[in-house]
Amino acid sequence: MNWIVLSEMEQLDYIDELSATKPVLIFKHSTRCSISSTALTRFERNYKPVDEEIMIAYYLDLLKFRSISNEIENRYQVEHQSPQTLLIKAGKCVHTSSHIEIDYKEIIELMK
Repeated sequence: MNWIVLSEMEQLDYIDELSATKPVLIFKHSTRCSISSTALTRFERNYKPVDEEIMIAYYLDLLKFRSISNEIENRYQVEHQSPQTLLIKAGKCVHTSSHIEIDYKEIIELMK
């Protein structure tokens, strides 16, 4: 999967801009959590290169960039979870899921 690493606070403004024309996915991942690792692996196993035509995917390492995660919580009005996916359209979070509820196929369908 071709993740874009979310490592700068300014990228959130760019995500909002991008999401005006194409859905943006943010995957928040804790590198120390086995549940988060399982969710990420399961998510990536379902990935198909053709899906890049309909989505842009960002990956956030929560341990390195906790301040960005805090800003995501404030900006999109979603309670912090780990692991967690957020689907951003037109600068708004239109779907979020966490832990075993993260479902790649569901997210792809919501992007269409």
